[in-house]
Amino acid sequence: MTRADQRERTRRTLTAVSRELFAAQGYGAVGLAEIVTAAGVTKGALYHHFAGKAELFRAVLEEVQQEVGERVMNAADAREDPWEQLTAGCQEFITAATDPDIQRIMLIDGPSVLGWNEWRGLDEKSSARHLAEALTGLVRLGVIAPQPVAPLAHLLSGAMNEAALWLAASGGPEDLADTRAALARLLESLRVR
Repeated sequence: MTRADQRERTRRTLTAVSRELFAAQGYGAVGLAEIVTAAGVTKGALYHHFAGKAELFRAVLEEVQQEVGERVMNAADAREDPWEQLTAGCQEFITAATDPDIQRIMLIDGPSVLGWNEWRGLDEKSSARHLAEALTGLVRLGVIAPQPVAPLAHLLSGAMNEAALWLAASGGPEDLADTRAALARLLESLRVR
């Protein structure tokens, strides 16, 4: 194994272990000593890859956001119709965001650890960008009435993030189905009749 392979393996181990710890305990409850012990590396190895715990958390968050984005894109890409792609992608986001690990890292700790602006910037690079692209295409096709897409994308993204946070705290067995139904009605209201 080359040094580059060893470095990459150490980095992957640190992010994987940190992800488990952050998801289980929350960012604030996890110390660097616990991370390096669980990863089987030294603090020096951690600092070789990351400036500190916040930078390590950012790497974990980016990984989680990428995975959620892939789930959303796969759900959308499984459909042919652009409208069905939008609705399937939005529904998959809500479903993915019910995973407690994803909620904790992406929606609860993410904004508080990185700050709202940095968290929003990461969100823009991942799912929010895809949502805006889908909405732009639907406006061009006349499926959605002509309108500025940026505010619409932000409103929908905010509504879905808020719904995911509510689901995290609700705990009712029917809440996911009710939320998915409400999202379907909200999206349907955008369609031109």
